[in-house]
Amino acid sequence: MATIFSGIQPSAQAPHIGNYIGALKQWIELQSGNDALYCVVDLHALTVPQDPNKLHESIDQTYALLLSIGLDPEKSTVFVQSHVPAHAQLGWVLQTISTMGELSRMTQFKDKSAKFKDSIPSGLFTYPTLMAADIVLYDTQIVPVGEDQIQHVELARNLAQRFNNRFGETFVVPHVQIKKEGARIMSLSDPTKKMSKSDENKHAAVFLNDTPDMIAEKFARAVTDSQTEIIFDPARNGLYNLLLIYKILTGKSEMEIEQECAGKGYKEF
Repeated sequence: MATIFSGIQPSAQAPHIGNYIGALKQWIELQSGNDALYCVVDLHALTVPQDPNKLHESIDQTYALLLSIGLDPEKSTVFVQSHVPAHAQLGWVLQTISTMGELSRMTQFKDKSAKFKDSIPSGLFTYPTLMAADIVLYDTQIVPVGEDQIQHVELARNLAQRFNNRFGETFVVPHVQIKKEGARIMSLSDPTKKMSKSDENKHAAVFLNDTPDMIAEKFARAVTDSQTEIIFDPARNGLYNLLLIYKILTGKSEMEIEQECAGKGYKEF
């Protein structure tokens, strides 16, 4: 039995299917037979300006969503980060042993800080040390996350090792776990880029709280190509993205899907 930890920021916008396939689906699978802890990381949400009332509402909605997708309180611990003060306390301790250089190299900090120009919130800079505290606080062994969080988990490993070297064996050094298939689900409107919540095209992402009609419309509008044969070919990125989503969500093999779609057009698929 392994100790599992991962977290999700509260947001007014529900996660999209890329988030589900890349991370949340793992959470559900790992809660059986492990000591699994999953957290609504509301302190991380404070790294950018928030309306207090809307944030409280988003915390409740995100917690409810985690239960609705299949996280079972009988099998895993689902909680809100700020309800456990040790997260912030350990975050400060780990911040004192981190360096400006390693934090400034974080890709997400570079991307997000570019939007703020000269008024970059310091919370964006120190975000990874709090995330490291979230992880090592529970002697976490496995951290199931999306591909975009690998660098942050690597920092958590480095800080745990650094602390242990200075003060003696204290923290378990965690390992990241990434889905081998589906780590990068692409945009439905532009399959050359990753699916994103912030995409301005409203048909680019399918969200977990979309209605069946909305989901059907988005997939009907999804970019494919001018060919007719429905097969798994990574070079045909639009179709491949759709087939990959279908494969992961149904559990069918590539051969089964190709046989199922033989002689059919995109509309039928």
